Amino acid sequence: MSIILDNVSYVYGQNEGYIKQALKDINLVIGKNEFIGLIGHTGSGKSTMTQILNGLLVPTTGNMYFEGLDTKEKNFNKKELRQKVGLVFQYPEHQLFETTVFKDVCFGPKNMGLSQKECELRAFEALTMVGFDSELFYQSPFELSGGQKRRVAIAGVMAMKPEYIVLDEPTAGLDVIARDELLEMLRDFIEKDEERSILISSHISSDLETLCDDLYMIHQGKVIMHEDTDVLLSDYALLKVDEEEYSKLDRQYILRTKKESYGYSCLTNQKQYYAENYPQMAIEKGNIDEVITMMIR
Repeated sequence: MSIILDNVSYVYGQNEGYIKQALKDINLVIGKNEFIGLIGHTGSGKSTMTQILNGLLVPTTGNMYFEGLDTKEKNFNKKELRQKVGLVFQYPEHQLFETTVFKDVCFGPKNMGLSQKECELRAFEALTMVGFDSELFYQSPFELSGGQKRRVAIAGVMAMKPEYIVLDEPTAGLDVIARDELLEMLRDFIEKDEERSILISSHISSDLETLCDDLYMIHQGKVIMHEDTDVLLSDYALLKVDEEEYSKLDRQYILRTKKESYGYSCLTNQKQYYAENYPQMAIEKGNIDEVITMMIR
């Protein structure tokens, strides 16, 4: 089964006297055993999309389908959706509220109606999975560091054993080592069960390019590119050409062009074509940040 966003748009403030369009005509599919990246700058609409995926927000127009069911239908079970689609907020303190770490991680399973023993087993397993220090299990979550809070928030979602996990900027504010540990933990989590899928939103491209199968680039509420990560890293490139070279250039595979002091920088998704047909041309492998910048321009 899958999660499908079909031409989804979302508008804030319709009943408050102001209008802000956060998303426009979004199409996205999350299948089983997929690791999907959503990349975009702050304010691009990433957080709004993650909340729609979890059912906290309902599309203003368009539809979200979960396992073949329209989430707008009156009889749709939103509680079941939130159990199967776990959301980790950008700011972990928004979902921590119990007196101890262990109680906080037990809350989700308890809300699912599981026995106290099962809740505790799941909490222990999840905290261990995220590498949380057992000496801090019974400490207040509000006394933890930012990185520790984030681990607890992720453990709280993992303890519910959702089929999908959606993480909104999970590495924000973490140092390099903590980021690497967190991303490795997410990789291990999805590899242990072929039914699981993860969507991670970030403005940090390096967090996504080594993890994700697919990348969705979002800008001003619109998906401006959806590409297989391997294709993006292997086939996309920047052509550096002067005025004369540009005038003779076959532009059928040029996606974006930027005027430079030396001539033009051109983004293509057919690096091999230009390498074979213009052997003297300067061709540079474009990283994800460069691709995003060119697509936005």
